[in-house]
This record gives sequence, structure tokens and C-alpha cells, in this order.
Amino acid sequence: MGERAWLRTPQSKDTYSRRPTAGLGHRSPHARPRDNGRSARRFRALFVSDVHLGTRECKADLLADFLEHNSCETLFLVGDIVDGWRLRRRWYWPDSHNRVLNAILHKIDSGTRVVYVPGNHDEMLRPYCGRLISGVELLHETVHETADGRRLLVIHGDRFDAVIAYARWLAWLGDGAYTLALHLNEAGNALRRMLGFEYWSLSGFLKRKVKNALQYICRFETAAAREAHRRGFDGVICGHIHHAAIKTIEGVLYINDGDWVESCTALAEDAHGNLEILFWSSAAQRRPLVAPSANREFAISA
Repeated sequence: MGERAWLRTPQSKDTYSRRPTAGLGHRSPHARPRDNGRSARRFRALFVSDVHLGTRECKADLLADFLEHNSCETLFLVGDIVDGWRLRRRWYWPDSHNRVLNAILHKIDSGTRVVYVPGNHDEMLRPYCGRLISGVELLHETVHETADGRRLLVIHGDRFDAVIAYARWLAWLGDGAYTLALHLNEAGNALRRMLGFEYWSLSGFLKRKVKNALQYICRFETAAAREAHRRGFDGVICGHIHHAAIKTIEGVLYINDGDWVESCTALAEDAHGNLEILFWSSAAQRRPLVAPSANREFAISA
């Protein structure tokens, strides 16, 4: 994936009232956006999940770059931001992971509301939900109302995963297998770079090609959409399965913001309520892709 690109949903004519952003212009002690000539974008809300800070697979530098060059009124951290499972086994925390934390703290100092919905890998934070810690709101789940009036349930999504719910040992085994696939992916892409080829995602390929993986993703998405419908929401925003998508399922909007260990994707809402998946890479240029229909899925690919 050699460039940044964005995909967006059809535009709405509605606008929104800007939330007060007290603190804008305040000189923060935390990391500031780096001026490298890249244009910044202003969003109403940004949604990021499955960062897995504390692992070697985390694309922390790219996420920090993304946060430093995109501003928003509200930043939603939709689970698995820190990987407590892996940190329990082995400590790994390079400076690039501190850079991500500093970028988030800088946003708080600049008036951005930050909401953290813990996932299964950072479940150690769930007992603290309902508290405000260092300017970060910790919540089990939350509701986001878009500028055009849609009410969306924001939740990590592990509760829709039968493996997590009923067979925790199998989830740990699956995490190990996924980690192995990522290591093989890194080694393979190092060779591809030497040969002049573009980035290619092994695990993304397996998700698209392996029948059981596709069935699992489909079941997860349907369960999430049905839960949102049951509770009277217009849609759901989640993470967990590392598979970015915007689609309509049984009349309900399903959105997954992807991850930051492979695809480097985030969900963004603009001032008019348009929702788009942002793909972020190290290249300085962006290429707009064809606007999707309501049922189009944004599959992660190189």
C-alpha cells in the first residue's frame, strides 16, 4: 500500500453545531504535529482501534503521524489500544509507542474530547470505566450522533465474538497464530521491498481467501448489526476483527474502523456527517477512490 487514500459515503446536506474547543492555541508540553509539508484535515470525529501498543507489530510511527496531521473535535479509541495480553508475557515499549501517547495527550491539551472504550486486549482498564483519567473518558460503550442525526453504538466488539465469550484459551491460541502470520508478513515484505515490489498483506489475503475466516467475519458483522438494531440504534461502530468496512446489514449501518498492525485505517466523520475509512501510509500523496454505495465493503488490500 504505497499511498494514503480515503473512501467516503454519500454526502449529507446537514451541518452541525461545533462543540466548544477550549484550550485551542494553548502551548502543550506534549508532542506537536511535525511540519513536513503535508496538508492536515479537520474532522468532526475520528475513530481508531486495534493499535496493540506494546507489540512489535504495532505501526506506532504511522499512527502518530496520522494523529499529528489530522485534527478532530472528538477522538474515539475503540479498544485494544494497548495490548495487555502481550505485555504480561514480555515488556516491549519503544519510543514510537510513547509518541502515540504524546500525540493523544497533545490533542487533549488542544481541546479534543478523547473517549476510550477498552477492548479485550486492554480489558485491565474496564474496571475504571466511568472515570476521567488524564482527560480521557473511559466507557464500556458509548453513543455517537453524527452531524446528520444518526445514532451509532460505539463498542469494541469482542462481545460479539463467540471465541472470546466462550473459549478464552482458544482466543489466546488464535492470538498466537495471528502474531505468527504478522511475523511472516513482515519477513515476506522485507524481501518484497528488496525486490522492488509493493506491500502485500498475508493475513489480509488469508482473511479474504479462507472460507472459515470469511464466515467468521460475516457472523461477527451480522451479530453487531443485529445488536444495534435491537437497541434502537441506526448503526454500530466497532473494531476487534481487524477488517475495515462500511456496509448496510439488514437495514443497519455497520462500520469497522480496521487496525494499526496491518492496514493502518481509521474512521472519520466530517462536518456534514459523511463517514469515510482513511488508509494511512508513509507516502506524502493521497489518491481519492470511487465513492461507495451503501452496501460496499472496504476490504483491506495492498
